[in-house]
This record gives sequence, structure tokens and C-alpha cells, in this order.
Amino acid sequence: MECNDDRWSIFQNCVGALDGTYIDVHVSPSDHNRFRSRKGMIATNVLGVCNPQMQFIYVFPGWEGSAADGRVLRDALTRRFRVPQGCYYLVDGGYANCEGFLAPYRGQMYHLSEWQNNCQPHNAHEYFNMKHSQARNVIERGFGLLKNRWAILRSGSWYSICVTCKIIVACALLHNFIRREHDIDPMEDDDIEEQEGVDEEEDAEVHWGGVDLRPTEAWTAFREDLATEMYTAWQS
Repeated sequence: MECNDDRWSIFQNCVGALDGTYIDVHVSPSDHNRFRSRKGMIATNVLGVCNPQMQFIYVFPGWEGSAADGRVLRDALTRRFRVPQGCYYLVDGGYANCEGFLAPYRGQMYHLSEWQNNCQPHNAHEYFNMKHSQARNVIERGFGLLKNRWAILRSGSWYSICVTCKIIVACALLHNFIRREHDIDPMEDDDIEEQEGVDEEEDAEVHWGGVDLRPTEAWTAFREDLATEMYTAWQS
């Protein structure tokens, strides 16, 4: 993928970033426990995938709020979601670092807020995490814009879960239309960012539904080589 944005050009063959977000839903009281997220919301865990232009290239609503990010991703991979050959997506620490999905180093500084006040990385892993966070932030901003445009995605509704899922997809399509047709997005602001993201907890289910997302030595080495290359270029 050709991209002139410095945040993305450093990640050759990266086609976007993905994450999960919670959107409130109305379900019967008997389903509350299944749909209750770790934050206590009665919500659906929505998988969203953005390209570097902040357009949604895949949206998968419907899973219960109690579902882990990794499980939602594995289910998506049994459906229509695909990783183009030779490419990958940026993911946060809630997902396994496995082929096609490049995660940050755990136990190192990562979030953009940690890099404020001119804080500088001290090693290759920290530098990789800083650049990874800067690029992957597109999905956080995408979710933030989506919810900022349509109040129904912020406060929930009394529609059925089936109808709500269709509304979520429709809002994403309208968001993409606006992004394509306007050179300057009238709703975009530097401060718009996802504030209610799904918790970043390590994926405990590496194999589910016939999809194996376990780390491999080759993919671990790819990340290590990339981190070293990036850090060396920055120091020179």
C-alpha cells in the first residue's frame, strides 16, 4: 500500500488498523449478563477496521459486550473479513501478535498520552510502540468521529439488537461517504477520539472456531526486525 503519511509509510504493506468499541444496545433482561461489558454497559462489542484515510473498510457489530476482542476477530475471519496476501493490520495489546496482525510490545510505553511533554523513546521497542500508536490511532479517531456524528451511537436506543446492528453499519457507510466527498471533514477535530474503547486485555483465546491466531516465531522476528530497523533509522 502506497501512503505518503509519515505515520503510515514506516509500516510498509500495512492496510489499516482495527479495534473494538462498545455501543449500547437494548436487549431483554435475561440477556443482560451476556451483553454486559467489562465497563458495566449493556452493549455490543463492535469490530471496526479503518484504512489510513479513516474510512471504515470493515464493521462487524452483534457480538455480546462480554465477548473478548480476539474472539470477535476470529469470528469475523470465518466470515468475510480477510487480510490481503502479504499485508497486515495494526492492533492493540488486546490482540495476539500473529501473522497479519501487528501488535505493540507489552510492558512498554505505548499510548499517545505517555509520549507527551517531549518524552523520547529509549530503545527499539519503545520507539516501535510510539510509531505504532501514532498510526493505530486512526481507528480510535474513526470511532470517535462516528459516535460524534450520530447521537444514536452514543446513547443507545430502544430498537432491537438486529436493527441496531444495521444502524451501526449504515452510519459507518455514511461516514465513509462524507470522508470521500469532503476534502475537509466538517466534524473532524484533533480532540475527537474514542473515549469508550474496549479494554486492552491480553487475548486468552488464541484458537476458536477453527481460526488459529497464535504468535509464530517468524512473525515475532518480523516485528523485532522492523523495530530495530525503525529505531536505527531514527537514530542515524
